[in-house]
Order: sequence, then structure tokens, then C-alpha cells
Amino acid sequence: MSETIEGQAHRRGRTWTTHLAEHGVWAHGRTLRATEANAVQGLELVGVCTEVTLIPVTPELETLRAADDAREQALRAAVHALALRRTTRRDIALATRAPAWQVKQILAEQAKKGDSQPPAESATTAEGTV
Repeated sequence: MSETIEGQAHRRGRTWTTHLAEHGVWAHGRTLRATEANAVQGLELVGVCTEVTLIPVTPELETLRAADDAREQALRAAVHALALRRTTRRDIALATRAPAWQVKQILAEQAKKGDSQPPAESATTAEGTV
């Protein structure tokens, strides 16, 4: 099972349904996992042995995904602006309420692109090293 087929799952009443049109397979189930398992079984019946990943689709989930994307873009912009002001990673994480690993990842991606300078990591304060 090296290949994974992605499909959309739609909520119909109390069940999830999916149609994998390229293989002519329909599947349904009370849960997303059950629907994925049924889709795998349906694919096996037509001679395709692969994994299935279903992406649930509802208007509310689309709104949520759009909000997540907007937050991610805003976070990247804020991290970039704070890094240009030589803010430490720890302060960037505190200010943006993002995990330190995510701030580090964003800064690394921006450094690869040449978008920003790395933040000052060894800033000292009256209490000692930050």
C-alpha cells in the first residue's frame, strides 16, 4: 500500500458518504473511520489495494479551514515583523501565543527564503540571560 487515495466525505443525515469516482466506488458509514474502511473494502473489490484518506466537507468546516489559514498567514506576518525588530524567539512565542517550535520553524523557513534576519537569541536583561 504505497499509494493513498484522497476523497471527500459528506455528511448525509447520520452517516458520512464518499464517492471515489476514478474507481467507481461509493462508501458510507456512521463514522469517518468506518467510511474509510468501507471505501478500502470497496476498492479491494475492484482490484485496487491502497489506503484511503477522507477529508470531511461541510460549510462549517470550510469556514473553519479558512479561519485557520488566515490565522497561519497572520502568525507568519507577525513573526516576520517581530524578527525584523530583533525580538527573541521566546518573546515572539509569548507575544503570538504560538509554540516555540512553530516560531522556530517559521523563522527557519523565512531564513531559507532570505526574508528576514534571525532574531537575537542571547539578549541579556537585568535578571540574566533570556
